[in-house]
Amino acid sequence: MQPRPFWIERIERAWAERSVLWLHGVRRVGKTTLCRSLPDAEYFDCELPRQRRPMADPEGFLGSLAGKRVVLDEIHRLQNPSELLKIAADHFQDVHVLATGSSTLAATRKFRDSLTDRKNTLWLTPAIGADAKPLGVASLEHRLHRGGLPPFLLAATFPERPFQEWLDDYWSKDVQELFRIERRHSFLRFTELVLAASGGIFEATRFATPCEVSRTTISNYLTVLETTSVAHVVRPFTTNKSSEIVSAPKVYGFDTGFVSHVRGWDTPRQDDLGTLWEHYVLNEIHGNLQTRDVRYWRDKQGHEVDFVIARRGKPPIAIECTWSADHFEPGGLKVFGKRYPKATAYVVAHDLDRPFRRKVGELEVEVVSAADLIRRLTVKT
Repeated sequence: MQPRPFWIERIERAWAERSVLWLHGVRRVGKTTLCRSLPDAEYFDCELPRQRRPMADPEGFLGSLAGKRVVLDEIHRLQNPSELLKIAADHFQDVHVLATGSSTLAATRKFRDSLTDRKNTLWLTPAIGADAKPLGVASLEHRLHRGGLPPFLLAATFPERPFQEWLDDYWSKDVQELFRIERRHSFLRFTELVLAASGGIFEATRFATPCEVSRTTISNYLTVLETTSVAHVVRPFTTNKSSEIVSAPKVYGFDTGFVSHVRGWDTPRQDDLGTLWEHYVLNEIHGNLQTRDVRYWRDKQGHEVDFVIARRGKPPIAIECTWSADHFEPGGLKVFGKRYPKATAYVVAHDLDRPFRRKVGELEVEVVSAADLIRRLTVKT
């Protein structure tokens, strides 16, 4: 069992604020293993009827756990999970409860009470940089190719069959249980096409014909992928509707390993690593900052910045990703800087020993590693 100190520290910090914590993430991202590594925590698997049975009486169950730390894994298997967590938050605050589920929707749709003011939420993303040493990741290139789900990342060989099995399980155990979708082939075909086109601007009409469904159905499918965190919809940042893209989103697959799998990349080339690096940087932002509110910028002449973080009452933060600092193309940031001269700008590269600054048009750009980027964003956001 690999300890993951970054996430354990986040759990401890969340528990210090509220006694109930919801831990969510895609299947096989490591929720159960993480929960079992928590010191002095009593573990309950809610998929097992014998462990669910005592929870039918929430007050009796929680009363027997006074002063303890408790993990309720796959809590959406309970008949009324929100009732148990609400009682825990309101009446048994000396019981620290960590509840998990395979997707965000499992914590909202079946729950009759949103528990918004009663719980903290932690999103366990695919492996971030802080997980590399604890998980024994061989290299950054290995992480980009295999992805960030620990069983796939640590497999002896590229787990092509397990990737497909994961997609099948996602359909049967997540989508079928939570959504009214009947056409398995169309939905899985759409999922694979989204992963294959990951990082590009999304146009629903392009997917309708190959998936044999309507444009409206494609939009519904995308909502499912976004809600279950299998796709990340990155919407445009804009303050000038006449010159900037205002509505067309970009869509990223949730994991670099699945992007490699559907694209058939047995050994990624340098250009492929650049694409995967962009996905990895987005995952670093998601995992460390615990936010989905990441945008991109593009004007109507095609100039683009990979990611933008908007800050209320402050200039935006622009982030451009490049595999090598020596091959950075400054055109997008240069135009962005003319529109937003007070913006903070970063170029994120994998091959840096130390950060440095360079002038790009009207912007003072800092060239940084992914770890340096996160340290700076943590201070600024």
